[in-house]
Amino acid sequence: MGLLDRLRHELIDIIEWVDHTSDMLVWRFPRWRNEIKNGAQLIVRPGQTAIFVHRGQIADVFEPGNYKLTTDNLPILSQLQGWKYGFESPFKSEVYFCSTRQITDLKWGTPNPVMLRDPEFGPIRLRAFGTYALRASDPRALLKELVGAGQEFEADEIHELLRSIINQSLADLLGEAHVAALDLASHYEEYAGKLKGVVASRIDDEYGLDLTQLFIVNISLPEEVEKALDTRTSMSVIGDMGRFQQYQMGQAMTAAADNPAGGGASAGMGLGMGFAMANQLMQQQGAGAPAAGAPGMAPPPPPVAPAFHVAVEGRTEGPYTMAQIVQGITDGRVTPATLVWTAGMAAWAPASQVPQLTAYFAPGPPPPPAPK
Repeated sequence: MGLLDRLRHELIDIIEWVDHTSDMLVWRFPRWRNEIKNGAQLIVRPGQTAIFVHRGQIADVFEPGNYKLTTDNLPILSQLQGWKYGFESPFKSEVYFCSTRQITDLKWGTPNPVMLRDPEFGPIRLRAFGTYALRASDPRALLKELVGAGQEFEADEIHELLRSIINQSLADLLGEAHVAALDLASHYEEYAGKLKGVVASRIDDEYGLDLTQLFIVNISLPEEVEKALDTRTSMSVIGDMGRFQQYQMGQAMTAAADNPAGGGASAGMGLGMGFAMANQLMQQQGAGAPAAGAPGMAPPPPPVAPAFHVAVEGRTEGPYTMAQIVQGITDGRVTPATLVWTAGMAAWAPASQVPQLTAYFAPGPPPPPAPK
């Protein structure tokens, strides 16, 4: 402090704190050598408390108001100083202003997931975050336990401590609740109230702080678990997976037909998907057909149908049943030049030259004559 500051403080008889911050808890009034004149004016604004400290001992505490400092309103300091008939000016004392208003919009969160045993999913990890509000309820305890001889003390300086207490209390609360993770969202308000009570009981007596508000904004599962839940939900909404696969195949075939630039690869893909869809339909129809034969007698084994393999773009696809091949001929996916092979054939041959398929490529009958 320079000479000008020293002269200014010696002339000033007003002790006050004009707080322009939003998170300051304690601020020490700067005074040259901590000297205060007899009869100085002390102004304590609403939401503040002034504390006089003499040689490391907390003396007098002033609530909001305007005071003229005399031995009448400094009884404890008078005893510590040994004044009998009034003090001589100036006297030495440190003056701390403590903010007693609420400091809002403070955030908390779990730096590491909380491990729990969920009744539905088993061992899981949960993250949580929210907001809280803080207020100094006992300035004496706050000054003694946290501030010490510092010039000022902000809420951020106790933020890590409070977040640790909140996280520990939250883990204990969720562990004792035994509520499924999917049901936690309906209990946010209940758990926030319980969590506030536990945390407030741990800090009010020891640190002189009051937790006026605490909110749980979200409790979430790990990202990979949320994706798995989304997949499970989608499957439940779809319902019949077989019909959904048929729908997808039909959409893909339509897209392949609308994309002539795909060439032979698109045709081959359409042929394969068409055969797969026909195979599914045949299987579903076969599964729903009733068994033939007299009661108590097993039906005879079905005859072995020929199985055809189809050459598509140098690849072998199949085997396909006779019904699937006929369906492919009807849809135009199997042409007379398509190479096929089945057991008993010496080599691949065009479909129109295979005896079992020749009739399907024969030209249809001529149109009937016109009526006379």
